[in-house]
Amino acid sequence: MASESSADVRRFPIRIGPRSKPPLLLLGVRERNAYVELSATEINASFGFYHLRVPLTNVARWSIEGPWLWLTAIGVRRGILKGDLTFGGNHKGGVRLDFSQPLRRSILSIPCLYVTVGDLEGLGQALTDAGISGEDKRQGQ
Repeated sequence: MASESSADVRRFPIRIGPRSKPPLLLLGVRERNAYVELSATEINASFGFYHLRVPLTNVARWSIEGPWLWLTAIGVRRGILKGDLTFGGNHKGGVRLDFSQPLRRSILSIPCLYVTVGDLEGLGQALTDAGISGEDKRQGQ
């Protein structure tokens, strides 16, 4: 299997709000290790001590959503009802990635991932360019 060069990988840093930096330090989150990388074959999301790799073929669709309440958006979060996973550095908005098949991690099933990248529209466009459909669902946009 050929390795992909760094020129083939697009990196989208996760935006970390000033108020979010102190609590995120407990999760190992620094600006250097909070990002989403998109290659021709996969999405690699990193958020401090937490990482998730998803084959691009398993991403069914994307959407831009938010804003949310700060308290409910920051950190590594798992939705109680649906089991979604969030890598959240700010509350202003994020890109939701819905998976065709939920990811299995131990006993967990992850149907989608939210990432609060700084360039929401840029990640959405890169996913569209990769053949994945999506939309901006923010109110008033």
